[in-house]
Amino acid sequence: MQVLEHRLSFSVSATTREPRQGEQDGREYHFLRLDDFKHRVEAGAFLEHEEVYAGILYGTLWSEVERIWAQGKAVVFDVDVKGGLNLKRKFGEQAMAVFLRPPSVEVLLERLTKRSTEVEHQLKERIAKANYELSFEDQYDVVVVNDVLEETFERCETLVTEFLDRP
Repeated sequence: MQVLEHRLSFSVSATTREPRQGEQDGREYHFLRLDDFKHRVEAGAFLEHEEVYAGILYGTLWSEVERIWAQGKAVVFDVDVKGGLNLKRKFGEQAMAVFLRPPSVEVLLERLTKRSTEVEHQLKERIAKANYELSFEDQYDVVVVNDVLEETFERCETLVTEFLDRP
């Protein structure tokens, strides 16, 4: 990734969920109150936004994209499937939409369980959401199976490098 480090920057998404232990505002997410999030939506401050889980909104602020472009870098978005498709529609061929999928739903459940950030009902909600999201993968430019982390990383690095270096 060091080859791409000077060319890319992650967009920090906004969310209305509460921070998890160790998360800092502006680093993992921009943590916003629901009324502030909605006000910003009405003001056109978001490039895209979705209610990803019941009562929990996520979105990409235009200010994040502008901050990264001002640095002369390409933006990397980490968004839900609908957000990804919305971004692809907005940017067309200027964007590459990569669908990063788990090897299986069972492996995803195992990973989430080991992470210990959700309680039982939240795990069930996330798995149901994952099953729904998998139905969108054929709408993406590329599908990458996140099985072995190092291999997934190398595959994504190659894809991004080829995309950025195209004529």
